[in-house]
Amino acid sequence: MSSRIAFKLNGTPALALVDDPSMPLLYALRDQFKLHGPRYGCGLGQCGSCTVHVDGQAVRSCVTPISGIENKSITTLEGLGDADFGKLHALQSAFIEEQAAQCGYCTNGMIMQAADLLKRNSKPSEYEIRSALSGNLCRCGSHARVLRAIQRASGQITG
Repeated sequence: MSSRIAFKLNGTPALALVDDPSMPLLYALRDQFKLHGPRYGCGLGQCGSCTVHVDGQAVRSCVTPISGIENKSITTLEGLGDADFGKLHALQSAFIEEQAAQCGYCTNGMIMQAADLLKRNSKPSEYEIRSALSGNLCRCGSHARVLRAIQRASGQITG
């Protein structure tokens, strides 16, 4: 028998129909809601590719059971900006400006983790940025551009 899990998804009421309430949130986001920002990486919550915000905090959706988000607010990469006005979030724009992605697989996690950081600390030091992103894996080596993008989004570098 299917369970109904009600929550807000990118500001809009949503209802997930699931056979297994322990199913990872990531599967519902990608399969039922066709959102492709959060990605399956390791499946163990260690790489960060699946990061979303649950009630404003960065969490790994691959290890978050769908039952744990009942009546909560979920924000994905697609919901960070203002979709109604076609406006990107400052981090999304900065990642584009700094060309902070090579293959792009880690980009979702980097941006979502950075958004959580900037919400708590609007002008983080390079050390604080590195610490916040320490759980996000990138095989391509675009870390220097990622750091610049986060500094750009926080207003610490311009031009």
